Amino acid sequence: MTVLVFTENWDGKFKKLSFELVSYAREVAEKLNVSVVALSIGEVDEDELKKLGDYGADKIVSITNDHLKTLDNQVYTKVISEVTQKENAKVLILSHNNTGKAIAPRLSVKLKAALGSGLIRLPSEVDPFTVYKKVFTGKAFANVILNSDIKILTLSQNSFKLISSDNKATIEEYSTDIQASDIKTKVTSTDKQTGKLLLTDAEIVVSGGRGMKSSDNWGPIEELAKLLGAATACSRPVSDEGWRPHEEHTGQTGKIIAPNLYIAVGISGAIQHLAGISSSKYIVAINIDPDAPIFEAADYGIVGDAHKILPELISIVKENLS
Repeated sequence: MTVLVFTENWDGKFKKLSFELVSYAREVAEKLNVSVVALSIGEVDEDELKKLGDYGADKIVSITNDHLKTLDNQVYTKVISEVTQKENAKVLILSHNNTGKAIAPRLSVKLKAALGSGLIRLPSEVDPFTVYKKVFTGKAFANVILNSDIKILTLSQNSFKLISSDNKATIEEYSTDIQASDIKTKVTSTDKQTGKLLLTDAEIVVSGGRGMKSSDNWGPIEELAKLLGAATACSRPVSDEGWRPHEEHTGQTGKIIAPNLYIAVGISGAIQHLAGISSSKYIVAINIDPDAPIFEAADYGIVGDAHKILPELISIVKENLS
């Protein structure tokens, strides 16, 4: 019996997200007293694959197939379920990102497995198998018992620490019979953003709302983000007004993010916005309205005029960085 973890790569390289998943899988496996198998799909060189062992993988199953270069949910479900059965995995772990959200429900049906989605910590018990997750857009928490033979877990990004290991993982190549005719998804073009930190990768995000009053007032937010090595974001009204690009819109109808630190400046905290940022490890809110809903979700709050507070905050950051 094993714990299988699906690790994504980007242009042949793993990011923190993948190592976080393997670290989580290692801890789950220790609770069950079983081994960890990491699954990698795509062209990844041996040295990069071995990094998965540094975070707890006992074995790495590597699949390189030209037909799998395009993410087709149905085909990936077939391949992952094959490896799950081959490795006799009783727990399957994926990220709670766009890929995991698309594949996990399909795997749940195909493997007749219970699905615990958007988890933020280790299972509280393994007999019965009980997982802990946020519900009602982060306003409450629930303990959910998974009774099926195979369990599927999706882990929220930045919700688990990286744990180094001295495992010397073995690497095994696996061949699948996927053919070109099986691929139903066709990518006609790809546009990649360059020269800017992606919101979904950022560990720190500085975000602005209507309280900034105008696109001309965004300079301090960009300066603070640059000092902190952070990405910039905004609420939906800001992007709708054209003050900021739509790619920066976070919330239920925008990007769902989970940075270590989210700084909300002049954002009231509508439920739709909170749904997209509630998985952030720490939320700092700056708002002139002491009754703004954002303060209910924030770990730290500053009541005051953002146009006065931001320059002072920037000055403090500069002093601490010098």
